[in-house]
Amino acid sequence: MDSGWEWDETLYAGSAEHYAVGRMPYPAVVATVLAEELGLDGQGRLLDVGCGPGSLTGVLAPLFASAVGVDADRDMLAEASRRCGELGVSNVEWRHLRAEELPSDLGPFRVVVFAQSFHWMDRAVVAGRVRGLLAPDGVWVHVSASTHQGVDGEDGLTHPRPPWDRIQELVARHLGPVRRAGRGFLPSGTPSGEQEIMIEAGYRGPVRVRCGGGVVVARSVEEIVAAVFSLSGSTPHLFGSGRPVFEAELRGLLMGASDGGLFAERTREIELVIWRP
Repeated sequence: MDSGWEWDETLYAGSAEHYAVGRMPYPAVVATVLAEELGLDGQGRLLDVGCGPGSLTGVLAPLFASAVGVDADRDMLAEASRRCGELGVSNVEWRHLRAEELPSDLGPFRVVVFAQSFHWMDRAVVAGRVRGLLAPDGVWVHVSASTHQGVDGEDGLTHPRPPWDRIQELVARHLGPVRRAGRGFLPSGTPSGEQEIMIEAGYRGPVRVRCGGGVVVARSVEEIVAAVFSLSGSTPHLFGSGRPVFEAELRGLLMGASDGGLFAERTREIELVIWRP
């Protein structure tokens, strides 16, 4: 992470309720491809680390006998429980924990998955802890995805694309030009170098599998507003007393750019990066 940035519990404060509306769901093909690649047969256990509101947990848990979803935000876990209940997914246990605090007796797991979460953690520490939780034939799967925003492009869609550049400019006018993250700032964004971390921790691989993407979906003004509030750099609490003004300006921008309140986006491809201990 940037020098001086430290994780704190406000990183996604107030965002949980916006995920279900603002983030495009993981497609079912992710479960299909993972099951085929790993030979999953309904046995074993799944661990979803940094599970958030259960967006991926609910898709993958039916592939296993049981699952555990771990997150550092209680509101995210409450939303995850609610959403999985609506889906009829009942084999998940929810644990309020930071990944760095994963207990050694939590395993073993056939699959441990990280989806849009590993970059927020002390990655060397977490990689070591998870290695001790994997079953002998277990694997680590990093799900590389971006579900709040579709693919940029000039190709014609059913409705206009959301004006993401102008949205980012509006956020910067209210919160400043340097990206916010919890109580701190991330001028250079979150870190890269995952492969070096994993190899140093003793993992083998990776095997990379791509799936999904390319589907055109309609999105409403409400969905785009929720997508903005679901992001770490524009969580609701960051705006403080200025949130009503920001939200009014955001809605005005979106209504002016939309087709009667509607946008369209083409979903992004998802990459499954598989590591073995």
